[in-house]
Amino acid sequence: MQLGINLGYWGAGMDADNLAVAQEADRLGYAVCWAAEAYGSDAATVLTWVAAQTERIDVGSAIFQIPARQPAMTAMTAATLDSLSGGRFRLGLGVSGPQVSEGWYGVKFDKPLARTREYVEIVRKAMTRERLSYEGQHWTLPLPGGPGKPIKLTVHPQREHIPLYIAAIGPKNLEQTGEIADGALLIFPSADHLEETTIKYLRAGREKAGKTLDGFDVCPTVPLAVGDDKDVAALADTFRPYTALYVGGMGSPKQNFYNQLAQRMGYEKEAAEIQGKYLSGDKQGAAAAVPHELIDKTTLLGSVDRIADRMKAYAEAGVTTLSLAPAGFTLDERLASLRAGTEALERAGLA
Repeated sequence: MQLGINLGYWGAGMDADNLAVAQEADRLGYAVCWAAEAYGSDAATVLTWVAAQTERIDVGSAIFQIPARQPAMTAMTAATLDSLSGGRFRLGLGVSGPQVSEGWYGVKFDKPLARTREYVEIVRKAMTRERLSYEGQHWTLPLPGGPGKPIKLTVHPQREHIPLYIAAIGPKNLEQTGEIADGALLIFPSADHLEETTIKYLRAGREKAGKTLDGFDVCPTVPLAVGDDKDVAALADTFRPYTALYVGGMGSPKQNFYNQLAQRMGYEKEAAEIQGKYLSGDKQGAAAAVPHELIDKTTLLGSVDRIADRMKAYAEAGVTTLSLAPAGFTLDERLASLRAGTEALERAGLA
């Protein structure tokens, strides 16, 4: 199992620290550095900045939002980033959610699976540098009856095949991801529940494509807080607002994929309570309602030995790249967490 680092969103007040974190992860031999986008910083600019100031670590979008870009533009960006970084780019895609898709981009959030499939097909075809033509339900290239003609990408990516990941949570999306992608970007992974909530669906998708999970990258992001084992409860409390935001506030009462995941993990009553409080404006109450067990199962908390044991469990559950989101109030604390991650991986015998 490899380690990655997830910088999250740029512009949250830790930008200079984030670059230092990426550079330290590069020095320590982390495999990949991911950056996200929602409706603030865009991931492509951040990844270009990081790639220019690192040497070996891959840079990946977690995610480029599908409603934000036409697929041919995504192919252009991926090819350019791969070329500029010397073959270190990984393309992560996702449909975002209905609020961002419709409220920020003005793109109807409908038929997300079909849109994702077509999008991936166009991106892959464009990056082969064939002349691009496509007939689908959501995209037709060139537009019929007009002056457009099939064009081919002029930029040469460093690699023939740029790894393509999809952010997936729900069963149908996970199955399709296994079928059409090279990896899955996951959130709130519990090693205890990974088989029934995630792996079995990815495996089914791989089987549809006549493949196995060999070579497929299962890549969850896991928050990390290092400390004494007797302080695990306090360490978990630092992630209460984060968990409450996703389980309670990311989406509407009918469309919150993270809430549905918590329910599939056995927290039906708790997920409903967190969401009810969060959407009514009681964010503190929502955070207080998050069960300690849910946080502990979906994060890495405590001593290096405890974290090593949890890393073993993730590897045994099928994780191939574990992307860490190190907590810390200072840069030194975040860098120390990165080093602890490397040490834990070695103690687990996974390095």
